[in-house]
Amino acid sequence: MDQQELQRRFAALTTAHVADACIRAGIPVRCAPASVHAVVPGSRLAGRVNPARHVGSVDIFLEAFEGASPGDVLVVDNRGRLDESCVGDLVVLEAQAAGLGGIVIWGLHRDTADVRAIGLPVFSMGSIPTGPLQLDGRPGDALEAATVGDWTVHRDDLVLGDDDGVLFVPTADAGHLLTLAESIRDTERRQAERIREGVSLRSQVQFDGYLAARRATPSLTFRDHLRAVGGAIEE
Repeated sequence: MDQQELQRRFAALTTAHVADACIRAGIPVRCAPASVHAVVPGSRLAGRVNPARHVGSVDIFLEAFEGASPGDVLVVDNRGRLDESCVGDLVVLEAQAAGLGGIVIWGLHRDTADVRAIGLPVFSMGSIPTGPLQLDGRPGDALEAATVGDWTVHRDDLVLGDDDGVLFVPTADAGHLLTLAESIRDTERRQAERIREGVSLRSQVQFDGYLAARRATPSLTFRDHLRAVGGAIEE
């Protein structure tokens, strides 16, 4: 899937839709921790992961930009540190000039007012005035992988971000996942419209039937029932 198609299709979806699609497809749901959020509410990003493990110097980001393709998203691994920032306005400006689609930081940023003014989507754990506090040795795979929370991502992953947070999906599965997400979105929209028209969600998903069936078969789950009736609430 090329960058243009990814942007077009994700523009009509949310990370929640895609996360539900992962569950339905049996693919691990790889969310960044809830502390990673958009510097500017309403920001959205979708692109290939361009990983960089920060070790205390901005040159790692400049090198990452050298190998980036238009629309890539810089994913910065600063080990979730809360005592220093690792990205400021100059890095954000340079990322924008290099054609990147945004930045995701497992750590903190600074220069918030300038970052907001630049307009490139940036997601981070928050801000702090100080920059890097020390220079560490650079690992050999510093530009090959980045860890964000519980997940390690690579160049063969895509990153999606919106007001609900950040989600990583395998590029190879993106087309299938987006198709599932579109189906889930459409089902939920129909359900929401019917609620507005006065048809309760309980009625739509035949909840009384589920309760009766569960009394007869205690092992029956609501998800099994939803699949049988075509609901999409939990996935």
